[in-house]
Amino acid sequence: MNVLGIETSCDETAAAVVTDGRQLRSNIVASQAEMHAAYGGVVPEVASRQHVLWIVPVLEQALADAGLGWADLDAVAVTQGPGLAGSLLVGVNAAKAIAFARDLPLVGVNHLEGHIYANWLTGAEITFPVVCLIVSGGHTDLILMRDHGQYERLGRTRDDAAGEAFDKVARILGLGYPGGPAIQQAAENGDPSRYPLPRAWLGETYDFSFSGLKTAVLRAVETLRPHEPGATVTVADLAASFQEAVVEVLVEKTRRAALAYGARQVLLAGGVAANRLLRRWMAERVPVPVVVPPLSLCTDNAAMIAAAGYFRLQRGERAGLELDVDPNLPLVA
Repeated sequence: MNVLGIETSCDETAAAVVTDGRQLRSNIVASQAEMHAAYGGVVPEVASRQHVLWIVPVLEQALADAGLGWADLDAVAVTQGPGLAGSLLVGVNAAKAIAFARDLPLVGVNHLEGHIYANWLTGAEITFPVVCLIVSGGHTDLILMRDHGQYERLGRTRDDAAGEAFDKVARILGLGYPGGPAIQQAAENGDPSRYPLPRAWLGETYDFSFSGLKTAVLRAVETLRPHEPGATVTVADLAASFQEAVVEVLVEKTRRAALAYGARQVLLAGGVAANRLLRRWMAERVPVPVVVPPLSLCTDNAAMIAAAGYFRLQRGERAGLELDVDPNLPLVA
């Protein structure tokens, strides 16, 4: 089954074709990162206007790269939420138009579910139950998955998501946007033990909190003035210390959850899953096999939506042309 995936939840206009939920035929992503960098974050109105401009060329390129025509498609999967309402509308309306014109089955997909299903495109044989750590700009969730479509939330962020914290701390340190790659690059030249930063363990829960850590970095910058010549603690040191504080909590809580729930594997998902330290510590410290998507499938893309859509279609799920966006769509009710 050839499934066309469409993803426009934030600032990437993406389309992809996936066969049988596992075989990646094409994956096109038009990123607006440079456009929004001047503002230090995504401007919703700008994002939605760019989606309108790019959606048709991106769809055409996805089909061309897959070596398929419209007649070769068997279904359409689209991100329904969560995300920016204006951005989501572009993708959902495009998907409904294609499904109507070609008389194809249509299915709406949760964006977070899509991130999880990026792991099915790695070629790994995934065995349930699995614990999934979803870490992105808007979400930090620890999910237990006992089978396809069965999700139990074990923990979530109580304030800033990990990716959001990376963006805010990068701004505090003057490193630019997006924050994840900027902090990772700066941290390569820093000493993570040079400045102690707090970890919010929140007792025995699997919840996360990064707001206090972000504030601690702000106070350190105000006190230590790392940008000034001769500073005893540098921007690189603070970047390395911050990155390690985030990663340590993410890895340790995932390790505990995997052991407590008898997970056969751990799946890593979301934009922050591209972080090299997180990937390395997951592999070294979690006592079960860890599946991690390639970098191109960690950030927002449509291949993950097509993969998740395939497994929804296999369960007999279909959406009508009344399908609407839901900016706050929960993965777990």
